[in-house]
Amino acid sequence: MKYYSTNKQVENVSLEEAVVKGLADDKGLFMPYEIKKLPAEFFENIDKMTFQEMSFEVAKAFFGEDVEEEALKQIVYDTLSFDVPLVQVSERIYSLELFHGPTLAFKDVGGRFMSRLLSYFIKKQGADKNVNVLVATSGDTGSAVANCFLGVEGINVYVLYPKGLVSAIQECQFTTLGQNITALEVEGTFDDCQRLVKSAFMDAELNEKFKLTSANSINVARFLPQSFYYFYAYAQLKKLGKEKEAVICVPSGNFGNITAGLFAKHMGLPVKRFIAANNRNDIFFEYLKTGEYNPRPSVATLANAMDVGDPSNFARVIDLYKNSHAEICKEIGGARYTDEDITETIKECYKNTGYLLDPHGACGYQALYDLLQNGEQGVFLETAHPAKFLSTVENIIGEKVEIPAKLQEFMKGTKQSVEISKEFEDFKGYLLNTLK
Repeated sequence: MKYYSTNKQVENVSLEEAVVKGLADDKGLFMPYEIKKLPAEFFENIDKMTFQEMSFEVAKAFFGEDVEEEALKQIVYDTLSFDVPLVQVSERIYSLELFHGPTLAFKDVGGRFMSRLLSYFIKKQGADKNVNVLVATSGDTGSAVANCFLGVEGINVYVLYPKGLVSAIQECQFTTLGQNITALEVEGTFDDCQRLVKSAFMDAELNEKFKLTSANSINVARFLPQSFYYFYAYAQLKKLGKEKEAVICVPSGNFGNITAGLFAKHMGLPVKRFIAANNRNDIFFEYLKTGEYNPRPSVATLANAMDVGDPSNFARVIDLYKNSHAEICKEIGGARYTDEDITETIKECYKNTGYLLDPHGACGYQALYDLLQNGEQGVFLETAHPAKFLSTVENIIGEKVEIPAKLQEFMKGTKQSVEISKEFEDFKGYLLNTLK
């Protein structure tokens, strides 16, 4: 299948080119030329399929023309070696727990899939150059990508993160690994990190000398596999006889996650509507109200992975709905919550239901609590284990939170990072002196 740029100023490319390049030459994001509808029998039998089986069918719709079937099956099955359970929180609200992977965050799915697909293309090419993966993170992306690519031959990963703006445990997950993983501690915000990565892709000298790609949700191999768990959520609702009038709420930062959900809907997933839950970085919420998109510098919040002032994947949402504000509003609602709201939600949900939310999941849960209509069933994405935000969550509930063994292992390592400024020339100089 061919992939086109959202800016539509360059020729279409193959999947391999889209994955390896990450970003189009005209600074647009790659989109599949076609979104294939899945047959009716797929949805009739979806509750009888395993997570891996249904995801393989979805993957074939996007990647089947470009990846050998057995290789694609292996990639999908290796990626989804853990469960994504649907847990009931209250009478009409369910949590889709996306934190049962290696780094206890939803980005394990996209990160693992991308690492394996990129490795497949590198081997196919027999490339003589290392591939350098540049990834900006506000927390979980960095840990997921770093751990997915750790030790992979021919790939070096550079994680850019805002100094002092990720949780201590999140930082441990990508600064203690070493080997082919380098952590770059940026004096700035996530938006600065993202700008540096995008600028590197657009720099002629860097791209002439080195092979660069991204593992952020701007990469099609990162965000498209995230559609898998929307189908799985629906399948689990169907097993319960609760699939009618399903509403899915997505804590939203860079908008890769909800975009994957919208792709699933365009493939035929019978979800009634989506809700994008924002924190104080409410650019999309304001867009829904006004029809105007006004990015601005991000502000730090308790839900730090959502601290994005100019979400990259908004370009994909606009493209998907042909720039129609009315059509977007038909399928996506919005909500906005302050740190005070998040704190109260975590406290009250835990007190009333016994379910412990992380700050991002709290936005999703509260949005469903506030916006669900009669007859609807709500699913929110619980995107990370609460222990990744240990001090925040413990202070809110007044209790100790058990740290999973996986996280404890990360905390034993020694931090290794390189401090850089938010100026592109400094970043470029570092890359010129470091990359191979």
